[in-house]
Amino acid sequence: MDLVIRNATLPDGRSGIDIGIDGGRIVALEQRLAVQAGREIDAGGDLVTPPFVDAHFHMDAVLSYGLPRVNASGTLLEGIALWGELKPELTQEALVKRALRYCDWAVARGLLAIRTHVDVCDERLLAVEALLEVKRRVAPYLDLQLVAFPQDGLLRSPGAFDNLKRAMAMGVDVVGGIPHFERTMAQGAESVRLLCEFAAERGLRVDMHCDETDDPLSRHIETLAYETQRLGLQGRVAGSHLTSMHSMDNYYVSKLLPLIAESGVAAIANPLINITLQGRHDTYPKRRGMTRVPELLAAGVDVAFGHDCVLDPWYGMGSGDMLEVAHMGLHVAQMTSLAAMGQCFMAVTETPARILGLEGYGLAPGCNADLVILDAGSAVEAIRLRAARRLVLRRGQVVAEAPSSAARLHLEGRPAAVDFRLQPRGANAS
Repeated sequence: MDLVIRNATLPDGRSGIDIGIDGGRIVALEQRLAVQAGREIDAGGDLVTPPFVDAHFHMDAVLSYGLPRVNASGTLLEGIALWGELKPELTQEALVKRALRYCDWAVARGLLAIRTHVDVCDERLLAVEALLEVKRRVAPYLDLQLVAFPQDGLLRSPGAFDNLKRAMAMGVDVVGGIPHFERTMAQGAESVRLLCEFAAERGLRVDMHCDETDDPLSRHIETLAYETQRLGLQGRVAGSHLTSMHSMDNYYVSKLLPLIAESGVAAIANPLINITLQGRHDTYPKRRGMTRVPELLAAGVDVAFGHDCVLDPWYGMGSGDMLEVAHMGLHVAQMTSLAAMGQCFMAVTETPARILGLEGYGLAPGCNADLVILDAGSAVEAIRLRAARRLVLRRGQVVAEAPSSAARLHLEGRPAAVDFRLQPRGANAS
C-alpha cells in the first residue's frame, strides 16, 4: 500500500483503527492492519474523519469586507445594497485572487468541498467566469460546486433568467433562486416554479435561498417542496436558510415538516449568519432566526450547516472553519445531547456531502482517501475545541498540516503543558 494511517479514532466512536490507502483510495479499514506501506502515519488515537464540506457559501463576495464600505446596519438588505454598489467595480482578476486565497484557507481547515452561489444578475457574468476559472484551478485539491444565483430576484431583475440560463450553459452546476426577494409572494412562487421546471428539464440540482426573513408568512419552502414532488426532483433539491420557520406558528410547522420530508428536500442552515442577520427589527425578546434544525432532523429531513459568508458585505468575521459553524449551530439549536452533538458534526461532513452528491466521499473501502486528522479524541471534542487539523489529505497525499494545540505553563507544582482535551493526548492510543 502507499500509506497506512495507524491507530485512528473514527467519528462513529471506533478506535484503534488502521486505514490502508493505495492509489488515492481507501482499501482497508480495520484494527491492526497487517500490511507494509510506503509511508505510515501514527494518528495516536486522534480523530480521523472525511473532510469538511460547506453546503452554502458565497465565494464571489469573499474577502471583500469594507468594499466599498462597511455594512453599518448589519442587515441583510444593506448587505445586498452594498453588493450592488460593489458589482460595477469588480474585476475578474480581483475575484479570482480573493477566491483562491480563501480556497487556501479552506484546505488548511480540512474543508475540501464547497457549494458556492454566484450572482448572475450582472449582465457581464464576470463573477461566473471568475469562479469557473477558480473551479478549474482548484480541482486537484478541492471540489467546487457552483450555483447560479439571481441575487436581485429572478423576475425582479431584468434579464436575470436569461443570465441564469447563460451561466448554466457556461458550466455552472446547480440552479439557484431567491423567491422571498421577489416583489410579491405570487412572483416568489412563480420563480420557484420556473426554476424547478428548468432544472427538471435538464436533470439539474436545485438550491434556493428560501425564506431568509423573519416574516412568518414567507412560505416559499412549501412551494419548493410541492414543485419538487410534482416534477420528480426528489433528492436533488435543497432549501437554504429557511429562517422564517423560526417565526412560524407551531400548527403550520406541524404540517410543513412532513411535506418537506416527503418531498426529499434538504435543509441548509447557516448558523453564523442566520443569527447575525435575523431579528434586526426586534427589540426584546430578540429572535435569533436559525431554522428549526432539531425538528427537521426528527422529521427525517437531511440538514446541513453552511458557512455562508466570510469577510464580505454581510459578515465581518470567519476563517473557513466548519467546526466553528458546527459549534455555533450546536449552541443556537440547543443540540446538547451526545447524539445531537454528533448530528452537528455530521452537518458539516457526511450530510452536506450527500446533498452535494459527492462521489467517493466517506470512510469505507473504495472511498477517496480524502481525510483529516484532528487534534481531538472524538467528534464532540473536535467541535468543542475547534480542533487543529494535524494533517489534511487529498487522495492520500498530505496537502496541509498544523501543529497540535497546546500551551506551556510556568506554574510551580502544576504540569508543564496543557492541551485542553478531556483525556490527555494519546490516551485513546492502543
